[in-house]
Amino acid sequence: MSPVPQNPDSPSRNQISVLLIGPDERRRRAVADALSGCPIGQIREYSAYPADLDDLPNMLGQQCDVVIVDLDADPEYALDVVESIYAFGSATVIVCSAEANLELAVRCMRAGAREFLTLPLNPATIADALARISIRGSSTHTARKTARKLFVFMGAKGGCGVTTIAANFAVSLAQESGQSTLLIDLGLPLGDAALNLGMVTEYSTFNALENSSRLDASFLSTLLARHTSGLSVLAAPSEFPPNQPPVETLDKLLTVARQNFDYVVIDAGSRMELKDARFFDESAILYLVTQVGVTELRNSNRMIGQFFASRGPKLQIVINRYMQQTLLFDDKAIEKALTRAIDWRVPDDYATARRTQNAATPLAMEDSPISRAIRRMARKACGLPEVEAKKGGFGLFGWASRGLNKMKTSDAEEDDSRSIGSSPIMDPTKP
Repeated sequence: MSPVPQNPDSPSRNQISVLLIGPDERRRRAVADALSGCPIGQIREYSAYPADLDDLPNMLGQQCDVVIVDLDADPEYALDVVESIYAFGSATVIVCSAEANLELAVRCMRAGAREFLTLPLNPATIADALARISIRGSSTHTARKTARKLFVFMGAKGGCGVTTIAANFAVSLAQESGQSTLLIDLGLPLGDAALNLGMVTEYSTFNALENSSRLDASFLSTLLARHTSGLSVLAAPSEFPPNQPPVETLDKLLTVARQNFDYVVIDAGSRMELKDARFFDESAILYLVTQVGVTELRNSNRMIGQFFASRGPKLQIVINRYMQQTLLFDDKAIEKALTRAIDWRVPDDYATARRTQNAATPLAMEDSPISRAIRRMARKACGLPEVEAKKGGFGLFGWASRGLNKMKTSDAEEDDSRSIGSSPIMDPTKP
């Protein structure tokens, strides 16, 4: 970051502060030179796009009114940066490019940019753009209370319970955070997230993907179903689609979804063929759902080592159907197989899971060991502290007591986040 000399005769009070982001030194200096004659305040420069989009709030700082992003170094990632700036705060985004590309300009506007300027910049052109921004003021986009986030759930193999956890996580996230939340079921061809939530839907992901050319916020809204919890759902098709959608259409669906929802939850099933889609990018928090079995731990080991080893804390390991008494391995052996620590343990409660599934009632809407574990995940995901629910009611949801069973604190529940001390029977890292 390097400061740009300011006009000493220009007062700094109530003036626009500007941040330039662009890897190309020559283009960045040209933009700075064009700005030098404008009556603005502080100008800062960053010589690279942020490696982690979650770092943008620190990059923007408290007093950043306008961000100018150079698109040409990496247009696709630059669009992600634009979208994230719009999502994170009140800064207005200007994009600049050497190409007067109408399609690119439309994509930038959809991502949240307010102005599209063509290089080389005329000082009068950028002055006019800043004037329009100044007139619009802060009314165009107020600062968000929370950063928009993407959560992707994937299973080490089929049958690990990905859909149950993803769907109930989404319900809990919508209820606990109070923010707009969307669940997208990519369990093609016949995903059952909507069925898990007791919903009958008219449209599906197939309708969105086959009409990708007209996919925008308005069209997407017509395809969504609304759950009683406040969660929006884009269900999987209930019939076999004629073809598999290309990755590009999935990327567009995700872009539109993230622009319009605070939280987007993806049920990706066990579809590793989608690993190149944008919902696997570094900004996503990926929950890898597995079980304590030789096949599941072996698959998890391979997936982590080959695809997700560099994700750090943005890869969360979820052990589903965790029951201390029946485990073949202790936690030390499990973590050796996974090559990383276990983040979440969802206890085994077959009776409750089966009953709620047959009744098409979300686990998250009642009290059980499973729902409590998933609720803790959701609260952590949206930055809320862990809160103990009161007996006889649902303090976390703010619901009145409905005569449901009082919460229990059995030994098994107390141990659901604690290591067990048994010795491993076999090495799950070996096929």
